[in-house]
Amino acid sequence: MRLRFERALLPEGIVNDITIVIGDDGRILSVAPGQATDGALMHGLALPGMPNLHSHAFQRAMAGSAEVQASAEGSFWGWRDVMYRFVASLRPEDVEAIAAFLYAEMLEAGYTAVAEFHYLHHDPDGRRYASPSRLAQAVRSAARGTAIRHLILPTLYQQGNFDGRPLAAAQRRFHHETREFLSLIETLAQDDDRRNRTGMALHSLRAVPADALATVTQFARDSSTWMPVHIHIAEQQREVDDCLAATGRRPVEWLLETGRVDASWCLVHATHVNAAELAGIAQSGAVVGLCSTTEGNLGDGVFPLDHYLALGGALGIGSDSHVSVDPREELRLAEYSIRMLRQRRVLAADGRMPHVGTALWNTAVAGGARALGYSGAGLTVGAPADIVRVDTDRAEFAGTQPDALVDAFIFAPRPGMISDVWVGGEHMVEGGRHRARSAIEAAYRSSLAYLRAQGVA
Repeated sequence: MRLRFERALLPEGIVNDITIVIGDDGRILSVAPGQATDGALMHGLALPGMPNLHSHAFQRAMAGSAEVQASAEGSFWGWRDVMYRFVASLRPEDVEAIAAFLYAEMLEAGYTAVAEFHYLHHDPDGRRYASPSRLAQAVRSAARGTAIRHLILPTLYQQGNFDGRPLAAAQRRFHHETREFLSLIETLAQDDDRRNRTGMALHSLRAVPADALATVTQFARDSSTWMPVHIHIAEQQREVDDCLAATGRRPVEWLLETGRVDASWCLVHATHVNAAELAGIAQSGAVVGLCSTTEGNLGDGVFPLDHYLALGGALGIGSDSHVSVDPREELRLAEYSIRMLRQRRVLAADGRMPHVGTALWNTAVAGGARALGYSGAGLTVGAPADIVRVDTDRAEFAGTQPDALVDAFIFAPRPGMISDVWVGGEHMVEGGRHRARSAIEAAYRSSLAYLRAQGVA
């Protein structure tokens, strides 16, 4: 299969008239200057699809539902109480319908792959389903139905805080014993295919005891294939304070001291880090997973993006709670937050890549690909043929210089700029719309009607 584009964003920048040849396995065989015999030239700009390295799919259905002043604590911890009430009513069919709707939205927005940080395992009373992988298979079914590239991350969740307290009743759907958790990973891995893979997540250091962390991460290291390991870490100042009180160390400091963190790890948020921790993450090869819109929504804090990039750190983005499903907004907010702190502009660019939009997109594509365990990233030979076409013939782009197109796409966004999306060379979004949207939307509306009847949506 051949796709010829007027322009394409390659690792070195925007290049004119590019033909991308795609093999039967959905990977890129060649990227070369276009020729008249290569087929019709598609106008617009081809971007590498953006990996979304952090998703809790079920939270899409409650996005916008916690924006009210109430007696609950006005922070992440109060928001969490709202989420717990919502999750108690979810059935497997709701989980699948919500995930499918979300994944279609992601594809339409330019995300072509997602890492699903999956900690919803059991029924509302904590009882195991007849098939222990029932809910994980629900989100995987949603991924297959939408054709998004998918990494399922079964998530270990065993205790209520660093002091070892038991889980609260609202958390009983999340719990696994260690052996039971590893069995779930083995079961899911047997069902892996070209687009759907299995990794591992630890909910957080407060939720996973040190002995369990050592056991499951050794399992990941011993895996016959590269197994990504993801973890929430240092998202909230209270988490840092609790970790210091329990261990005498900050969360990132403690995790790095275990010697287990390497390029297979993704540290999600890492909001509250000091200079030594920042350097340690960069040196380890781990990817930091920024979820700027969720971090802003929850009042988490601001990650020192500019300092981390100066250290050569790997970075990707995720939509997390899905208050936004738009990679442009994640990237824009990450840059704007630092601008407001430093009172300076264009902080994520450098002399090698002076256009901040181009630099941010390519950096997040490369980091996201590593976090999802790809063997290649971007529009390069051997990488998955995940491609997003931006309609640069629109009036909004009139007068924009070619090398500033990605800047305009990210920093002056408008609805409808993305016209087409391919995943592994398969054309999934045409005219800005996922090809199965109608059926997916109907199932989503049905589930939301049920949840509203339960008083939680």
